[in-house]
Amino acid sequence: MLTLFYAPGTCALASLIALEESGLAFEVKKVNIREGEQRSADYLKINPKGRVPALVTDRGVLTETPAILAYIAQRAPVAKLAPLDDAFEFARLLSFNSYICSTVHVNHAHRPRGSRWSDDPAAIEAMKAKVPQNMADCFTLIEQTMFEGPWVMGETYTVADPYLFTMTGWLPSDGVDPARFEKASDHHARMLQRPAVQRALAYDQA
Repeated sequence: MLTLFYAPGTCALASLIALEESGLAFEVKKVNIREGEQRSADYLKINPKGRVPALVTDRGVLTETPAILAYIAQRAPVAKLAPLDDAFEFARLLSFNSYICSTVHVNHAHRPRGSRWSDDPAAIEAMKAKVPQNMADCFTLIEQTMFEGPWVMGETYTVADPYLFTMTGWLPSDGVDPARFEKASDHHARMLQRPAVQRALAYDQA
């Protein structure tokens, strides 16, 4: 049994959607970020980074969304959540997810978590002010050079789609109108129709 440590409103949503799509047996344990549970001694034993998601497997704990998504796709080949039989296409999927992780998510984090990079209040405010432009620039690049359509990789749904869905959902809070990005907005709307996405989102209300 896989166990996903999850917090509402975080990037862990991508992993939860992927698990719902996979058909694998799993359970979800919520981490109360607002109460600082991610920094508790018990949770730090699971993930010393003090972040979510963390996926407990029979061989150990996995962290970092791109790694967890790749693992889920490989553990559930029947679900066809990644082009596992094509080395180039699989690497291209990893490239997309790595960009989301290393650039898009980091740009977003400069708004709610600028204190990770500076203790200077003025610098933190300057970082926040830059977030709308940085996020818009990221989505412009995604739409122009990365998004194949109708799904991220083209005709086939993959674990890249829950990750993009999660980031698109953050745009309004980052001061960006998603309607500026026709492909991403259409993708987000179609994702909302998927039963796996609906089940994953229900955890936030549970």
